[in-house]
Amino acid sequence: MLEKEIINFEKTIIVGIVTQNQSEEKLKEYLDELEFLTFTAGGEVVKRFSQKMERPNPKTFLGTGKIEEINLYVIENGISTIVFDDELSPSQQKNISKIIDCKILDRTHLILDIFAQRAETSYARTQVELAQCIYLLPRLSGMWTHLERQKGGIGMRGPGETEIETDRRIVRDRIALLKEKIKTIDKQQSIQRGNRGAMVRVALVGYTNVGKSTLMNAVGKSDVFVENKLFATLDTTVRKVVIKNLPFLLSDTVGFIRKLPTQLVDSFKSTLDEVREADLLLHVVDISHQDFEDHIEAVNKILLDIKSADKPTIMVFNKIDAYTHLTIDADDLMTERTSKHYTLQEWKNTWMNKVGEKNALFISATNKENFEEFRKKVYETVREIHITRFPYNKFLYPDYEDAIDKEEEED
Repeated sequence: MLEKEIINFEKTIIVGIVTQNQSEEKLKEYLDELEFLTFTAGGEVVKRFSQKMERPNPKTFLGTGKIEEINLYVIENGISTIVFDDELSPSQQKNISKIIDCKILDRTHLILDIFAQRAETSYARTQVELAQCIYLLPRLSGMWTHLERQKGGIGMRGPGETEIETDRRIVRDRIALLKEKIKTIDKQQSIQRGNRGAMVRVALVGYTNVGKSTLMNAVGKSDVFVENKLFATLDTTVRKVVIKNLPFLLSDTVGFIRKLPTQLVDSFKSTLDEVREADLLLHVVDISHQDFEDHIEAVNKILLDIKSADKPTIMVFNKIDAYTHLTIDADDLMTERTSKHYTLQEWKNTWMNKVGEKNALFISATNKENFEEFRKKVYETVREIHITRFPYNKFLYPDYEDAIDKEEEED
């Protein structure tokens, strides 16, 4: 008889606030996502806490009464971890830790922890460690309150140096070392990208867990890891794909997320270079997710940040097999009809129909539904880019690879 794998999830509570800029409905969306992040990291959310505030308390993020309420719940229910939906300042984290005796994390710390779990290659681990060190540096005194200033005495008079200051120097040195290591790998990656020849480059982009890796496997016949968790894929996978004898390079990139930590954007520069250097973006969207429009906005914001928003883009609305909509009874005159009640056909007739020149596709990567339409659209777009950019194409040269070799020899 096979023994089932026993997973010990940490008992966790998650915390967020309702402000003028963040409604209760929006907070619920963020906390739903934070709960999924917590599950991905190995935690079980047993309760949510929220508070209405004009702005976060600069000392403890929440009000004094709410902090005490949470502390009582932690003690009575054996909670091991609290995760705040927004990034805590070092002083807030320190002050909360003085009141509540358990692990205090914020959204950024949680995402960094998931990235650390998911990093498979040496390069990914280096990028994650750099992001963690940058996050850790200003928080050393709050995390390690057991370190006290060195006391005076024989041989110890004068300014001296605190253990925390020593640790800060070690972390700074580590950051400098990691940056140099990444710079070296970036040069190697740049050379590798340059050696790929004159093929058109296509990059899959999108929110985390929208099915990019599943689509990559279906199109590229590759074996990319797929799992129904956030950030299942960290390392960029590049595959040569051929449609109707026209080859191109397809890359699967790390998923984006709302409130993506700036440390990760900076440290994953080379991964994002795959997006920056792409000739065509396939923006994959999970249309079955109730917040998919927010996800599109979050991805577009990051593309704008990395100066890739103006690239040719095909919108690929995935998971149509899982799409469901709310229905309203014909006699129900009280319920207001919103986009949550739209059928797929109604969505197709909205702004989606106006995205470029029919650049919106509706597919299921898992079931390969509408897959021929997808392949045809990708082929036509890649072919157009190829003919425009490169003097040699498959119509002039039956053997494309020989044409590329000839072009490189002439250069």
